[in-house]
Amino acid sequence: MEQSRNEVVLVGRVAAEGQERALPSGDMLLSWRLVVDRPPPKRPLSEGMRHPTVDTIDCVAWTSGVRRTAAGFSAGDVVSVAGALRRRFWRTTTGPASRYEVEVLSVKRLRRAA
Repeated sequence: MEQSRNEVVLVGRVAAEGQERALPSGDMLLSWRLVVDRPPPKRPLSEGMRHPTVDTIDCVAWTSGVRRTAAGFSAGDVVSVAGALRRRFWRTTTGPASRYEVEVLSVKRLRRAA
């Protein structure tokens, strides 16, 4: 029997500087978006259709070390992140909402923005 796994490893460009915020619980988190290029398609689409060329992925860091490292990133920096896919739920004025994001456990800058 295979065990379940939830591992995400991404390499991409930081879209903008991270935003740090305090949650009602008092916990701090840093969130940012990572732009990851998609590989070229293996087969062409019908005429007029285009494959997406990038994915923009929400990333969050909870631990102080990862938050501190990620807070030093600038837009365009190429970074590697490793973590787990999470679905976060909250309430809005129009009802419940949710979002998938990568909960980052480790992060490393590979190249500074040009």
